[in-house]
Amino acid sequence: MQVYLDNASTTKMSRAAIEAMLPFYDEIYGNPSSLHRMGQRAKEFLDKARETVAGCLGASPGEIIFTSGGSEADNQAIISAARYGARKGKKHIITTAFEHHAVLHTVGKLEKEGYDVTYLPVGKTGTVSAQQVSDAIRDDTCLVTVMTANNEIGSVLPVKEIGAVCRERHVPFHTDAVQAVGHIPVNVAEMNIDMLSLSAHKFHGPKGVGVLYAKKGVPLSNIIEGGAQEKGKRAGTENLAGIAGLAAALSEACAGLAGNMERISRLRDKLIAGLGSIPHSVLNGDRVNRLPGNVHFCFEGIEGESLLLLLDEYGVEASSGSACTSGSLDPSHVLLAIGHPHEIAHGSLRLTLSEYTTEEEIDYALQAVPKVVERLRGFSPVWRDKVNGIKPFIL
Repeated sequence: MQVYLDNASTTKMSRAAIEAMLPFYDEIYGNPSSLHRMGQRAKEFLDKARETVAGCLGASPGEIIFTSGGSEADNQAIISAARYGARKGKKHIITTAFEHHAVLHTVGKLEKEGYDVTYLPVGKTGTVSAQQVSDAIRDDTCLVTVMTANNEIGSVLPVKEIGAVCRERHVPFHTDAVQAVGHIPVNVAEMNIDMLSLSAHKFHGPKGVGVLYAKKGVPLSNIIEGGAQEKGKRAGTENLAGIAGLAAALSEACAGLAGNMERISRLRDKLIAGLGSIPHSVLNGDRVNRLPGNVHFCFEGIEGESLLLLLDEYGVEASSGSACTSGSLDPSHVLLAIGHPHEIAHGSLRLTLSEYTTEEEIDYALQAVPKVVERLRGFSPVWRDKVNGIKPFIL
């Protein structure tokens, strides 16, 4: 049996997204910037997609900028706020210790350029409070950037409350909502969000296309120069087929959100209960404020890469954390941020569900994972020392 449980890395494209994209490869292939009939027809569809995305987010169409994905959107949001802040003598940024690397690497680059960055600790459950943000804001703070939901351990953060603090203190607020949009309710107006990033392939849309939402009046700097596309804020001919797929996938996800959340959460909880019975294991992330499809465990005495390879032999496709750092031998910065020692952080497993996940697949995973954990522990001299009392158990 083949079971795909790596939906946080990328999702299967929906039939609606595929069908929405097809006309733009052989029928409506004009450039939306062209003045002729074919170009203007393409522009009509571009405008319609922008309206669809805006409607799903509680935004206005003029606040939607199409990008190549979440990483580009994160970069533009953060760099824009930093540059604008510097012109006003403000060079302090607030973020969390367990953001996606698209955020962490960007603020790290700004640190080298003379900005001061505060990395808020996230605690054992992987969250920060609005009070933490409030306490960290200074007179020279130019940006708060806090993710809506963590991409590895699935914790959902109090973005609405954080946004309210930022609004009250007149500090721009950006959220990386790549893992959240299409999976939990996200409304930029209700949640006090000034800028938001999303990526289509996280909710059954195509890869290589995303959105930066920027509230009207928020100043943006270009990170890609060239033409006047996207109101002059993002040069380059629009990926109209990808944008059509994004809009269709997002519309479908938002329409079925309540039902999907209920069903996926039920399967998630079944998986958590089953894996939680494995001795010396721990669920990572907030147990309650959690993405519907995220299950993340650490198992003592094993190594995550071996766990993934053996699970793949069983037909279970999973990950240990962010796909963007899968080539790194370093333990997850997210797991270190929530307090796990290196030994435990190396033995992690992330299983992420989608609308296509079935109960039969969850039952199969619940058979496979304990077998693989037991097999790997049987090979491990470290585990043998723990069982024999030579070394202490951590979990």
